[in-house]
Amino acid sequence: MATRNYKVLSLFSGAGGLDLGFERHNFEHLECVEIDEHCVNTLKKNRPNWNVFHEDVTIYQPKHKNIDVLIGGPPCQGFSLGGNRDPNDPRNRLFLEMVRIAKQTQPRIVVIENVLNLRTMQAPWSGRNFVEEISEQFEKLGYSVFFDVFRVCYFGVPQTRRRFIFIAIKGKVPKNYQLPMPDINPATIREVLFDIGQNDILQLPNHNPEWGFKSQVHKNLGKKTSKKDIAVPIRISRTGSDGNPIRSFDEPFPAVDTATVWGWAKGHLHAERVTKDRSIEKHVRNPEATTELWRISADQMRTFTHREYARLQTFPDDWEFTGKNKRDHQKQIGNAVPVNFAARIAENVKKVLICQDRDKDFEPEGNFQLKIEL
Repeated sequence: MATRNYKVLSLFSGAGGLDLGFERHNFEHLECVEIDEHCVNTLKKNRPNWNVFHEDVTIYQPKHKNIDVLIGGPPCQGFSLGGNRDPNDPRNRLFLEMVRIAKQTQPRIVVIENVLNLRTMQAPWSGRNFVEEISEQFEKLGYSVFFDVFRVCYFGVPQTRRRFIFIAIKGKVPKNYQLPMPDINPATIREVLFDIGQNDILQLPNHNPEWGFKSQVHKNLGKKTSKKDIAVPIRISRTGSDGNPIRSFDEPFPAVDTATVWGWAKGHLHAERVTKDRSIEKHVRNPEATTELWRISADQMRTFTHREYARLQTFPDDWEFTGKNKRDHQKQIGNAVPVNFAARIAENVKKVLICQDRDKDFEPEGNFQLKIEL
């Protein structure tokens, strides 16, 4: 029996990470809804055949009914450690828009992606955990809700980033159903970064490597390097971090975000912790602090290009990000769902749909994973 193309409606689409994962498994995109102008332009530029709507989800009315899958990653700033973690942040209620549109479109499956800290915050209107609130809303609509925290380096993404995933299934849940299971070994950055760091003439979108980075804290010696010198990834900002700023190619990267600056260094590379003289530094927040800070010296340094950040998020090289400045690009990439991880979620969802259509049991990937009870 041939597998049909299942239809998906996407809310809070961002720069398209979650959508690309579903496209990889031949889902047909009916609608993509996004409020950020730069994300909308990115989606339209790369997928002119998708129906992309530049609208506020809270007033959006879907054009299609009886869809197969509803997907979305509501803004996470209210939950994220990188944000204010404010339970009263109005964005924390945006998951209710997915509930509203699920009522209208009757999807067979709903997928919600968010930060892992969603599980620890309480809804101020009820005092209950947000996880309970979201689960109950969909259970009232007839869904069985499954959720867990996923470390994406075990799902084909070379980052230690962790994400929270809800999968709500309407109707009969296939026997033996389980959420996606992790790989045995984590993905490393060698496959996605090594070649691009050593080759300055690759012609790729959002990629214009420029050596000669200048810094007030790190030393770019400005010396000539040889072809034998290997460019190595380094953390340029957040110099008070505990982790060594020189990164190994054979490990996952820390989570890519919208703030940390990463780059490359080569030739006589050295990093050490030093005690900062806070009495003479500008913009000192706490002159009494005694934290030792990392300082790097190398013959040459440069910052990551946006293509390199995009590779860490497993976007394909032909996916071009639009925007007026670097911040516009960085925000889109840092906030995106990593594409390889999204593809694993899509693969799981598609298996459920096929099992329902053929009245078959779900084939487990590994150890059976029970529905989590709060």
